[in-house]
Amino acid sequence: MRTIIEPFRIKVVEPIRMTSREERAKLIRHAGYNPFRLKAENVLIDLLTDSGTGAMSTHQWAGVMEGDESYAGARSFFKFEAAVRGIFGHAHVIPTHQGRASERLLCRAVVKPGDVIPGNTHFDTTRANIEDAGAEARDLVIAEGRDPDLDHPFKGNIDLAALERCLAEAGRERVPFVLITVTNNSGGGQPVSMANLTGARALCDRFGVPLLLDAARFAENAYFIKLREPGYGDKTPRGIAREMFALSDGVMMSMKKDAFGNIGGVISINSDEWADKVRTLLILTEGFITYGGLAGRDLEALAIGIEEILDEDYLKYRIASTAYVGNNLSAAGVPLLKPIGGHAVYLNGRKFCDHIPNEQLPGWSLSVALYEHVGVRACEIGNVMFGTQDPKTGAWTWPALDLVRLAIPRRTYTQSHMDYVVEGIAELYQHREEIRGLRFVHRPAVLPHFTATFEQV
Repeated sequence: MRTIIEPFRIKVVEPIRMTSREERAKLIRHAGYNPFRLKAENVLIDLLTDSGTGAMSTHQWAGVMEGDESYAGARSFFKFEAAVRGIFGHAHVIPTHQGRASERLLCRAVVKPGDVIPGNTHFDTTRANIEDAGAEARDLVIAEGRDPDLDHPFKGNIDLAALERCLAEAGRERVPFVLITVTNNSGGGQPVSMANLTGARALCDRFGVPLLLDAARFAENAYFIKLREPGYGDKTPRGIAREMFALSDGVMMSMKKDAFGNIGGVISINSDEWADKVRTLLILTEGFITYGGLAGRDLEALAIGIEEILDEDYLKYRIASTAYVGNNLSAAGVPLLKPIGGHAVYLNGRKFCDHIPNEQLPGWSLSVALYEHVGVRACEIGNVMFGTQDPKTGAWTWPALDLVRLAIPRRTYTQSHMDYVVEGIAELYQHREEIRGLRFVHRPAVLPHFTATFEQV
């Protein structure tokens, strides 16, 4: 059989409000042409993010009812701790309320002004937290990862030669850790190979620098290794994940992705010193060390979800269903980042809107047109998110890629929803010359994409 079916049945449904194109044109204008500022009830199919937007299982909902809401030492924490340690294998498990809380706590604990944090490609909040600590987030993805048209199995890999140069130049004193994101979200949801992680581990050992993983989508990365890397075809996703994490000294994770959580995060590390510093800060800003800003019911759901994500039938469906969207768009001639990522399909904003110059934000303009045309909300990862302006000259520096991410929530939409998305984007591509560029009206200094406003050119 060629058809890949959903390895689950639908038990509860949520209605979707239908809107007209005329209505959506008014709504996006009133939102300052920023999809983040739309009311969710006015979005037909929401592909803004896969973070916290998935559907929990019956087992997770049952776990919610068993949540222990004791302030300290709740049994739900120990269930959570055992589940996380069983996969990651580190000495200390510290819950947080979401991924950016993990980033902030770790950066405040161990990063100082003037430091350099090498990585494959840092995501927006990771970069912001590193820079808020006065350090530099340095992207060292392989050259193949910057070519959207190249079909390469592990475009998320860090450039090991560049990493070696960075470590030699900055020195152990200025590099508190190396951070590799699996899969590489800002680089198109592309996986990192086990060979690349092994090479990074060897360099970190040589220079005496810890290696950390941003593991938000670790299970998808493990399944890509199973599919694409020689010697792993017969291994289980769990076994591959354990091998990945055995190469690391710690993990930061938003558990709103590959743990089927609607909220939650974790720091898992081996260093006693770092754990003490993080826990002190956590008590100051998040809560006690056995709940970290989460309710007991959340800890229960996450403990179950991080096990469910490693189910091979689910991962087979997840990767295949995302590829289904990308392959059908590609067949319609729509320019995409290739190969198709694990959690999302990334439209090539600059090629899609090749009549719009960088200064008029082609990727962002595409995301606005996509909502207006078919009611689909997506997220730009490009000029608005990562563009920088010289405060003295006003000159802009644009990122290598200007993408529009169609992030697919887990266990939420059906194939007919995705067929609608494909049809709508293919139709929009035929009328792409009608898409108008945008310019900033208000651009916040930090993480501008969340709250900036725009006007049409």
